[in-house]
Amino acid sequence: MTACETYIERGELQQSPATRLLNECLSSIAQLSFHRHFALLLTRLIAPLGFKLRKTIPTLPPLVGPAGLMGDSVKLPDAAASGSGPNSCRDARAIVRLVQCQRCSYPVKQPVTLPCGNSLCRGCLPEPHLRENISYPNKPSRQQGFTCPIAECGREHSSEDFSLDVTLAKVMDVIGNEMSRYRSHANDSLTLVEEKKAGWSPGGTTWPEYGKPKPGILNGGYLLATYTLAEMGGLHHDADVTCQAASGTEDGHRSLDTAMLESLGEAVRNELDCQVCCALMLDPLTTSCGHTFCRKCLVRVLDHSNNCPLCRRALTVASSLSLERSNKRLTEILAGLCPDPLAARAEQASREDKGAVGDLDVPLFVCTLSYPAMPTFLYIFEARYRLMIRRVVENGSRRFGMLMYNRSGESQGELGATEFMKYGTLLRIENVQALPDGRSLVETTGVSRFKVKAWDILDGYIVGSISRVEDISLAEEEHVEALETATRAPSLATDPISQQLDRLSTCALLQISVTYVNRMRASSAPWLHDRILMAYGAPPEDPAVFPYWFASVLPISDDEKYLLLPTTSVRERLKITARWVRRLEQRW
Repeated sequence: MTACETYIERGELQQSPATRLLNECLSSIAQLSFHRHFALLLTRLIAPLGFKLRKTIPTLPPLVGPAGLMGDSVKLPDAAASGSGPNSCRDARAIVRLVQCQRCSYPVKQPVTLPCGNSLCRGCLPEPHLRENISYPNKPSRQQGFTCPIAECGREHSSEDFSLDVTLAKVMDVIGNEMSRYRSHANDSLTLVEEKKAGWSPGGTTWPEYGKPKPGILNGGYLLATYTLAEMGGLHHDADVTCQAASGTEDGHRSLDTAMLESLGEAVRNELDCQVCCALMLDPLTTSCGHTFCRKCLVRVLDHSNNCPLCRRALTVASSLSLERSNKRLTEILAGLCPDPLAARAEQASREDKGAVGDLDVPLFVCTLSYPAMPTFLYIFEARYRLMIRRVVENGSRRFGMLMYNRSGESQGELGATEFMKYGTLLRIENVQALPDGRSLVETTGVSRFKVKAWDILDGYIVGSISRVEDISLAEEEHVEALETATRAPSLATDPISQQLDRLSTCALLQISVTYVNRMRASSAPWLHDRILMAYGAPPEDPAVFPYWFASVLPISDDEKYLLLPTTSVRERLKITARWVRRLEQRW
């Protein structure tokens, strides 16, 4: 046995006779080749006296047990210090990083998932502040927010846009319970584990931000020991670790990790089922109320309801979810702990997609301009469209696309110079009144906007492949308004009217059009006759719907009105309607 160099350190007693006596005793023990555990026992005996044993043991591990974090002078064996340990050590570090908070580095507690898809402990969120230059949506619950502490995001989040992540909280509880269960049976397996930081060398160089690394011998294999180190606060989220078996063999530790990883996968598997399809989550997306579903499952739900399938809370997201971020933490946990079930689930979903209806599956009616949430009344007399209406009613979809004629012959991008404009509105048939000669009166309501990607002719009418056009998120809407209405924000517009409108709040833009409507109604403008209002309703208070109503009743050219369809921001659509008002006022 190589001689152990030992000494005792305790503030003012460091040079006392007691210190020298203990040094001599420990040195004698080492030279007489007593079993190393006798020295460790002595360490524990003198601990209540306030002494701290500091040791340098080139070939033998230090103090055993979960509390065995050693002093600064412990050196790792060469293999571990050089980072050339087994792959299972790196794998263990990757698994443990999945459950660590990026701010406090402890396993996540009371997790919340932010709109950017990142998850943190609720207690690690910054203090909220009063948000400035936000007028839409004008809700008190959205006036408080904070800047995202995750470096790659850095955006401002509203306090209304997230809640406790129910699924992630359950997963973290399961993982913690499994680790505790294994720890109670892992006394015979010991691992020397040490945090490895950039800028630190085995010689003991101090890492400026976190100080010197503190190794220790912990119960269990590499995975359990690494988790325990994180649980004790000894492992920074961005740091790596070095591991070495302090008892048993490397193969034995790898076997322990394999068994534990399988157990963890089985334990968390039941918490990762989507509550809509009852299968393993695929591309998990967490709502503002804290519930998580497969992205595609939530899209199907939002197609007919804007409420959460579990708690029925109203969700303020676009039904296609194309702009919503997936839950990064759950996505990584699925891939790390359930790779085989996830692969099988993805393959099943791929087969389902291949069995879906062909691309050109939406009937398209080229006739007039329609808008979401607004009625469109149709008189159907052409045989091809009579056939189309009958088919969509019989197959139960009751939906078709409405497109405006391309009167100017302008090229529609990749579609070329088609007879129709490439943006349209999906309509839902509310009522069909059949006439004796085969003609019909059809009442429809706008559902959503779309863009035509490809088209063909079927039995005389057009069918196409479409992609949904969605608005930007409320968070992005607020961000744009705050930027444009800032005191010194430059306007990118060239004409004076647009420059003036750019600096107005979203609510002020809405008020321009509302005031104009009220003034015209007071002067009995024919386009606001009671008969018109019976068909289209009173002016809506929702800023997202008002531009569609205004365009439906205002007597201006369809080319001007068409500009609303490709616009993906409520604020931008309100600017368009405000420009209409300003130009109409200039004519007087």
